[in-house]
Amino acid sequence: MARIVRVEIRMVTLVPLVKRVDAIQSFVAQETPFVTITDTDGASGTGYSYTIGQGGPAIVSLLRETLAPLLIGREAEEIERTWRDLLFATHATAVGAITSLALAAVDTALWDLRCKRAGLPLWRLAGGAKPSIPLYSTEGGWLHIDTAALVEDALAVQAQGFAGSKIKVGRPHLAEDAARLAAVRAAVGDSYRLMVDANQAFPFHEALLRAHMLADHGITWFEEPMPADDVTGHARLAAASRVPVAVGESLYSPGQFKDYIALGACSIVQVDVARVGGITPWLKVAHMAEAHNLAVCPHFLMELHVSLVCAIPNSWMLEYIPQLDAIATTRLDIRTGQAHPPETPGLGIGWDEGAIARMTVPGSHHIISEGA
Repeated sequence: MARIVRVEIRMVTLVPLVKRVDAIQSFVAQETPFVTITDTDGASGTGYSYTIGQGGPAIVSLLRETLAPLLIGREAEEIERTWRDLLFATHATAVGAITSLALAAVDTALWDLRCKRAGLPLWRLAGGAKPSIPLYSTEGGWLHIDTAALVEDALAVQAQGFAGSKIKVGRPHLAEDAARLAAVRAAVGDSYRLMVDANQAFPFHEALLRAHMLADHGITWFEEPMPADDVTGHARLAAASRVPVAVGESLYSPGQFKDYIALGACSIVQVDVARVGGITPWLKVAHMAEAHNLAVCPHFLMELHVSLVCAIPNSWMLEYIPQLDAIATTRLDIRTGQAHPPETPGLGIGWDEGAIARMTVPGSHHIISEGA
């Protein structure tokens, strides 16, 4: 066993290469907090999380002032104990996005360290259930994109062997969404999967109307149709809809997923490793879904999620949205529409240390160490 002796914190801000707009927001920037943990043997692991443009400095502050000091002197291998203790130490600010995103940066760093010390890739150490996963693309389906471009992108990724495409919905009138989906469906045929995402935009009556329309276009799932805190509303919708309901990107604890699953309020579990608080709770949610015969299709973070979906048996598809190209030396391994997890020990993401150093947000770099 080896104790933690050093924690390094920094944050970079990444600007998306394409415009990303959905029914309620624009993805203007990816604030990316990093945590690197070093133990008494000199081994280190790096983890991260993200925002879509707001809250990054608050995450860095929570890491610096509260979480990082509590890590010094702990056994690096006691990941479950550490996650629980840090959650309790921040119980006054949990459950919530800032706390979960900070916990995720720590937890993914500890898993990276564990895997490196074991000489194993994350997908094997966390379960080793399957060697690859089908991909679907969201990057060409944003709400502002015109219909012709939606069709062009769907045809392009279909030709690459992708399993499907996701299209954002929430245009002012149902007929607008219907026309866009009808055009894409006519182009790609009936065997290609189309998913839609409302990003919590609708009240119940509108979600119900849209669900009936979506069934007519053979839609695979209806994602975040209503505000995420309306669990009973989602249960009512799921019972009335012919299209499976998908949720998860706006849930921040295993307990929130438990409520959705217990009420039959979703059929697709989209647990996000950063927003749920790290790999430790992500695996809990994934196995909870498995016990209820539900599929896991995680939100975003494809570079990290590719290893997690290959660790579990009940994963279905992986979302393709490139995220880390500006600060990573590795790329997602895609072969005929299938993503393959890295075989290198750790998370399997090759960080461009020079780029990260150059792009570090001023004032966000902090080191907490033993004896300092």
